[in-house]
Amino acid sequence: MPPGYPTAGTNISAFIRYGLSLVRRNIIPIALILAAAVAAAVVLTMLDTPRYTATTTVQINDQSDKVLGDDMDTEANVNAGWDVERFLNTQLEVLRSREVAERVANELNLFEDPAFFAAMEVPVPDGAADATLRREAVVGLVQGSIGVDLPRETRVVRISVTSANPEMSARIANGFADQFIQSSLQRRYDSSSYARKFIADQLAQSRGQLEASERELNAYARQAGLLRNRGAQEEGNSSVNGSGSVTIASLDQLNEAANQASATRIQAEARWRAEEAQAPLSSPTVLANPTVQQLMTDRARVDAKIQTLRARYLDDYPEIVQLEAERTSINQQLQSVARSVRDGIRSEYLGAQTAERRLRDQVGTLQGETLAEQDRSVRYNTLAREADTNRSIYDGLLQRYRELNASAGISTSNLSIVDKAQVPRSPSSPNLIKNLMIAILLGLMAAAAFILLRDQLDDTIRVPEDVEAKMHMPLLGVVPTSQDDNPTNELLDPKSPMSEAYNSLRGALMYSTANGLPRILQVTSSQPGEGKSTSSNAIARGFARMGKRVVLIDADLRRPSEHKHHNLPNDRGLSDLLTGARELDATIMHEVAPNLYVITSGPIPPSPTELLSGPRFAHLLEQLSAQFDCVVIDSPPVLGLADAPVMSALADGVVFVVEASRSRSGMLKTAVRRLRAMNPVILGAVLTKFDPAAGANRYSEYYGYEYYRYSNADDAKA
Repeated sequence: MPPGYPTAGTNISAFIRYGLSLVRRNIIPIALILAAAVAAAVVLTMLDTPRYTATTTVQINDQSDKVLGDDMDTEANVNAGWDVERFLNTQLEVLRSREVAERVANELNLFEDPAFFAAMEVPVPDGAADATLRREAVVGLVQGSIGVDLPRETRVVRISVTSANPEMSARIANGFADQFIQSSLQRRYDSSSYARKFIADQLAQSRGQLEASERELNAYARQAGLLRNRGAQEEGNSSVNGSGSVTIASLDQLNEAANQASATRIQAEARWRAEEAQAPLSSPTVLANPTVQQLMTDRARVDAKIQTLRARYLDDYPEIVQLEAERTSINQQLQSVARSVRDGIRSEYLGAQTAERRLRDQVGTLQGETLAEQDRSVRYNTLAREADTNRSIYDGLLQRYRELNASAGISTSNLSIVDKAQVPRSPSSPNLIKNLMIAILLGLMAAAAFILLRDQLDDTIRVPEDVEAKMHMPLLGVVPTSQDDNPTNELLDPKSPMSEAYNSLRGALMYSTANGLPRILQVTSSQPGEGKSTSSNAIARGFARMGKRVVLIDADLRRPSEHKHHNLPNDRGLSDLLTGARELDATIMHEVAPNLYVITSGPIPPSPTELLSGPRFAHLLEQLSAQFDCVVIDSPPVLGLADAPVMSALADGVVFVVEASRSRSGMLKTAVRRLRAMNPVILGAVLTKFDPAAGANRYSEYYGYEYYRYSNADDAKA
């Protein structure tokens, strides 16, 4: 804990009181700092150029719509798997990027626009200036003018642009929104162009490999005399089994024809065998013949006429003979037609048999040729497989290349403008209220820093709590400010606050060491005028009133004061004893009160330090401590003199007197450090001239401290 602050064991109320006391002590500097901050804010606000802020809003979705229905938007699909917050932050960084700012500057033609430089409050670059530097300056201004804000739990980003020109602010804000969307689409197109270029290169290589494999296949087929139908192979993907061969195709056709011929022969043979086993005119096939049917009808008609004529005429009747001859002719025709029908069936059977035999012979011949061709097709099939593989790879690459060409640049963006920026009507800055709030805040921070720094550098003891915090000494007592011009008169009144304070100090000194009251007690201070002599006199009188024999020595051989307090002559005293001019007797020790003796300083010697550091002073203290219960030494101040530190080494206890609220600027710490260099027994400090009712001390624990007053009823009434 820094010096001056309450210790760690102190409750929170002590910290609050200490802080309030700091504020009250520094109320004027605080007021001046705040006033200066407010005045600076008002002046800067009045002198500042009005600026206008235009805002446009853009919605950021996870992924863009799919135009082709396929998963063509690679970047959007990758983003969909990302963490949403990371994706949104990435989009914001893209929006702030230099590439988007440069696109805005190009789109709005800001490189040669004087209104832009005026809006940005920068001078127009010289026409002779480097074009690259001019371009970098414009892009930097555009990039620095944008403000991006994404509220939590939303996907709508606010793009704000501030400048001195309201129209320019709106133009740049809308330009950022438009170019942000176009940049996203361009990046998608660029990413797909790499894939298109890569596939185009692969496609060219695959085309070359396919052509080479096809040429090698054709060359081998020509060399081996193989005729293959490549169209049939590719359609059926049957190059491996060789179905594309002309020989095999012919064999398949002949084999199928042979099978059909065999079936036809079997049917024809079955019909012939059935026909052969029957009478000609009993065969259903013969009877089904239209000619046979017509002839049988004619024969029945002739038979009917013959029967009719025989009933009336004899057999040799000419008409009957004629009909008989006609009947015979009809029977001959029936036999002839029946034989023709049966011969047709037999011929059909024999023809089917011959066709089957011939086809079987051709199938056998082609089978041999096919087996020989298969032996020659081993190398051909290997080359055909390689050609088919190359063609499959080529077709796949060609299809993918077509898809990429069809999908390039036609996917919709995952960004959309919600609200266009409107031209602002009122300036967004300077804002007097906001500037005043900031000025007050900065003023309070500066005042707090000033107070803390001043408190750290200030060693002034203002309140009793400062004794332990800053001096690292126990507090023996607190003596209030005297109400009389002469504190001695107030000490003569045992009921005065000062007397009560010294009575409390006396009680603390009685138990200040393990042996009780020190035999030799030194009273000193850092500077003159802090109440050292008054405290020495009061301490001596207090112990004397207790019945102890006390001697008070005025050891300040430069500015003695005890003879004035007691109205004693100073023509002889301590200096005489130290020089050996006199011996210790009644003429040296003046009894000023019962049990209280005073040894004045005597004539001021030329070298007090040599006298006080000599053996005579130590011998004198031993002699006095043997005769008295307590020896009180009123020593000179510590600073600038060596007397007090020398005497502190001879005393059994040292009481350090500190005047309250006396500025020292480091002198107090220096005095304590010098005193402790002699390793004395420092009993503690006494705070004198303390006014608990003072404004700076109202927050001390001693505020309102009342000392006991002994009074009768009449005094109370008075």
